Amino acid sequence: MEFQQSHLLDTLPKQFFANLVAKVGKQVAAGVDVINLGQGNPDKPTPDYIVQATQKWVADPQTHKYSPFQGLSEFKQAAADFYQEKYGTSLDPAQEVAILGGSKIGLVELPWALMNPGDTYLLPDPGYPDYFSGAALGGVQFETVPLLAENNFLPDLQSIPEEVARRAKFFYLNYPNNPTGAVATKEFYEELVAWAKKYHVGIISDFAYGALGFDGQAPLSFMQTPGAKEVGVEFYTYSKTFNMAGWRIAFAVGNRDIISALNLIQDHLFVSLFPALQKAAIDALRDPRRDAAIAEIVHRYEERRNAFVDAAEKIGWHAFVPAGTFYAWMPVPAGYSSEGFADLLLEKAGVAVAPGNGFGSHGEGYVRIGLLISPDRLEEAVARIGKLHLFK
Repeated sequence: MEFQQSHLLDTLPKQFFANLVAKVGKQVAAGVDVINLGQGNPDKPTPDYIVQATQKWVADPQTHKYSPFQGLSEFKQAAADFYQEKYGTSLDPAQEVAILGGSKIGLVELPWALMNPGDTYLLPDPGYPDYFSGAALGGVQFETVPLLAENNFLPDLQSIPEEVARRAKFFYLNYPNNPTGAVATKEFYEELVAWAKKYHVGIISDFAYGALGFDGQAPLSFMQTPGAKEVGVEFYTYSKTFNMAGWRIAFAVGNRDIISALNLIQDHLFVSLFPALQKAAIDALRDPRRDAAIAEIVHRYEERRNAFVDAAEKIGWHAFVPAGTFYAWMPVPAGYSSEGFADLLLEKAGVAVAPGNGFGSHGEGYVRIGLLISPDRLEEAVARIGKLHLFK
């Protein structure tokens, strides 16, 4: 017997990075020592105190039952307390916090929960590719908003056509930004709140890299902005803050209508997270070792950023120096497309990078570098690239 997948699945965007993984795998199988800078997966383990807390809670039989629908109230309280402490944002844990099995779930399911077929939302270009999955699954339309180097990769709100702004229901934004490493400013967020109120557009802040700010500057949360809770929500994930990408733990905070809709759809899709993970997530936020663990992670990425950017500068490859995340957004040399340049580096230098066009049409002309290996290995990658004499 044969079974055909649904028409809905046929509309899903192709997984761009599956192609990159296949290309890298082919080179590795051929015996090439590939330095993989194309990934976005933290390379170091979760802090010991979180692992130990998880082991304790997993061993507790009380955590082996179903979670309450919408998650443990004490986890919501811990998330609210964290936002109060870190960002000065007051949240009602019962109505303004939603527990998620990873922030991707919330970002992709949001159109199901809050939009109707044919509605429109705005997506950044370049941006996280899985935003497009939500549009396909929800049967909604999207318009892209360019992020350009001359505007420090922040959207120019005034350039969004009036007709598009009035038609949009939501606007997804991600700062610190994947793939560019740009960060948002206080002035931009204030302008964004005013713009959202004018056009009645909900703001969806993807704060996945919220802990990863460099040069002594902590990234701003959108929720720090006066009026932010009125117009939107913010997604916060443990994946990058605590090197917990595989654990799939996150939460959303903010506008209670949006939070209520996310909670409702999750009542029908999941029964929240394994209670032991929720208990460990609480400990991750409340343990006195938290800030030291985060500081160590941030220091590691900043050290890697500096090593890569300095090495690239020496071969004439000039970076948009990232102020956050664990990525560097690098221009391709004249005469190359993003994908053509990436293929050349893999084949001639044994260095894998992510082509910028995988993040949207305005990513063309760039490649994304993942700072997820040691500084000496990053410097070796740049040295290999330098031997191709592509930059002047």
